[in-house]
Order: sequence, then C-alpha cells, then structure tokens
Amino acid sequence: MKNISGFGISLRAGFGAALLAIAACLGAPAAGAAEAPIDHWPTDHQYDKASLQRGARLFVNYCLNCHSARQMRWNRLRDIGIDDAQIKSQLIFGDQKVGDLMTVSMNPVDAKLWFGKVPPDLSVIVRGRNTDEHRGTDYIYSLWRGFYRDRTTLTGWNNVVYPNIAMPNVLWQRQGPRVATITRVEPDDHPPAGGTPGGLVRTVSVFDASGYAEVSRKSVDGGATGEEVSFTPLDPAAAKAFDGDVADLVGFLNWMSEPTAEARYRIGVWVMGFLVVFLLVARWLNKVYWRDIK
Repeated sequence: MKNISGFGISLRAGFGAALLAIAACLGAPAAGAAEAPIDHWPTDHQYDKASLQRGARLFVNYCLNCHSARQMRWNRLRDIGIDDAQIKSQLIFGDQKVGDLMTVSMNPVDAKLWFGKVPPDLSVIVRGRNTDEHRGTDYIYSLWRGFYRDRTTLTGWNNVVYPNIAMPNVLWQRQGPRVATITRVEPDDHPPAGGTPGGLVRTVSVFDASGYAEVSRKSVDGGATGEEVSFTPLDPAAAKAFDGDVADLVGFLNWMSEPTAEARYRIGVWVMGFLVVFLLVARWLNKVYWRDIK
C-alpha cells in the first residue's frame, strides 16, 4: 500500500459532532425528497485501490465513531492493499484485533436510550439505497454533496437531497464554506389580495456561508412547478478536493457492500464465454448425430 501516512485516526471532527451525526437515523426524508436531482457517482473509483484506501481512511475518521460496519472484518481490508500491520497501527482505534468485526464501542442499549434509535450499520448501506430511480452510490454521493448551512435547523445544517436531515455535515471543514441558492416554483397557497387563486409563486432562498437566508417571493404566470439548486463555493479548490473525497468514501462504502463484486464479474465473463463455446460445440454435435440417423 502506498502513502498511508494519512490513515491515523483524526479527532478534528470532534466526539460531540460525531455523536450528533447519529441523529440522522431519527428522521425521515420530507415529502418530495426523492425528486431531488441525483448526481452520478464517478464509477472509475470502483476498483481503484488507492481510492478505496483513501475512502477507508475517511470512513474510519468520520463515520466509524457512531456507525458500525459489523458485517465487515478489519482483515478484509487486505483486499484493497492494506496489510495487517497498517490496519492495526493506523486504522484500529482501541484494543480490537485485526480479525474482529468493524464495530463501535457505543453500547446499542445506551444508544437507543440516548438517541431513540441505534445508529444504522453502514455495511450494506449502498445496496440498501438502490431503487428503480437511482443507484445507491449515486444517492449517497449526492447526499454528501447536498449539505448547506441553515440556521433554522437544530444542527445548523440542511440537505437538498434529504430535506431537514438531522445529521450535520461532519466533513464541512474539508469542503469549505459555500453559498446555496434554492429556487422553488410551487402553487401559491396565499395569493395577495386581488390575486388569481391557483397561481404559481417562485421562491428564491439564498443561504450564505453562515446559514442565514435571504428569501424573495414573486408570482409567476404559468410554467411548471419544480426546484433548482446551485452552490457557489467560496474556496473552489477545497470544494473540488471535497468532491474527490466523497467519491472515495462512496467507493469504499460500495466496495464494503459487496467486496467480491470484482471477482464475481470476472468469473461471470468466463462462465458466459464457456457457455457460448459449449453451445456451439453442442449444436455441432447435434447436427453430426442426426445427420447419420437421417
């Protein structure tokens, strides 16, 4: 494995912020959340071992504080090029062994008592988010890139993919500050005096880097309802690097959901090739056999 020096456990995210993140499992997406635009996760990260290693680092630093991966063992990280010595010295926090499951020290009983629900396990979160509309990788990639500051929420964060999400953006320091502009066109339930009932109104909400919003409303004549979102990063370099970090993290979560996927695909190609050859030989033998009988 190359350049693993950055795999040390980082406490910058803060234990308090990490604990707060588990509140994400307490709420449900608001109506219409599934209609939010979903970006495509860059699939070139899928089998890139360097990318998977970086994703493992991010997962351990920012996710494994609260969310477990108890269907995965530490030593399975050998498959992405991390040896046992590196796993033990640079990834495991505590007295776990390399052969142990990737669990957290938080007692599930206490977690349920404190937060109302045990933080969800992330072992197969990508597969669990697969739907007819989008892939799980695309959903999680868009979710991580959809956070914005919002002073009206409990955590000070909101998300365009998961409105009113209870989880804060624990990667905000890596992303850097940015301005979010959300434009909604929807039925006007409260038209002004003398206005036409059943009309539409365009609401533009601009959330600055601190989460304070400037909202403007304007009636529109006709058109379709919908929502548009745009982000303006104040540190473009950090934002670009953050997109790469999220792609790495999603890649690791995807790999963790099915570590044998690459081998399965490779074997599948050979099996299909064998079946094609076998079919051709069987057809030839069938033709030769019946030729003599006829």
